[in-house]
Amino acid sequence: MNLRPRRRPVPTIPIVSLIDIMVILLIFFVATTTFKKDKTQVKITLPESKSLGGASTAPESRVAISITTEQKIFLDGKPIELDQLAVAITSLKNAKPGMKLELEADTTAALGVLVKVWDALREAGYSINDVPARIQRATGS
Repeated sequence: MNLRPRRRPVPTIPIVSLIDIMVILLIFFVATTTFKKDKTQVKITLPESKSLGGASTAPESRVAISITTEQKIFLDGKPIELDQLAVAITSLKNAKPGMKLELEADTTAALGVLVKVWDALREAGYSINDVPARIQRATGS
């Protein structure tokens, strides 16, 4: 008769194979993760409030520079020649210092005319990024 207590074998965990599995999982997660990209293409200015509970001010009105399908240019609804556009914008800017502009162009407007309007804006002291553009669909087509 054996009076010694029988020893149970201590279970062993194969750690080396677990480390291999963890490394494979780490490589998988790094390879399949999509990283968030910064959206720097769109520049917006968030609204500011001086009082939290106050009513908002009226939306700002913008003076439109319009280009029609016939490549005619209108400043605030009045027809204007392309070579006089920079002078007219400058005089309008002097008359209304806080004036904001927007560009409305027809889808069939020529790119050359649009570039010349942008040049007139730069000459008048406006940045192209400060003048939002709207492309309008041609009517009657």
